[in-house]
Amino acid sequence: MKTVNILSVAALTLLAATGVRAEPYDGVNSAVSAKVREEVNAEAVRTASAPNQNVARGSRGPETVAVSKDRAIVEAEAIRTASAPDQNVASGSRVNSKIISTMSHPADPRAQAK
Repeated sequence: MKTVNILSVAALTLLAATGVRAEPYDGVNSAVSAKVREEVNAEAVRTASAPNQNVARGSRGPETVAVSKDRAIVEAEAIRTASAPDQNVASGSRVNSKIISTMSHPADPRAQAK
């Protein structure tokens, strides 16, 4: 009986000592925001009251895409890449290998002139 009391007192003392040295928890990340709380609330109200907000993507018709290149240029690049003679060869195919294309590209004008 005395042993049980001694062990329980030792356990309680250990718990108390551990609790005293515990560090405070301030969260994982500190909150950093460039907006004030009122701005965030106003934006939330605008977003929540927007029409068609719960409509699935693509059900409103085709989406517009920002065009960065002319269609003819993109098509020519695609044809050139698709007809490259060594397009399926990777430099990691063999140890310490380098790809040096010795074949003429079929899309090049000089290869078509031959």
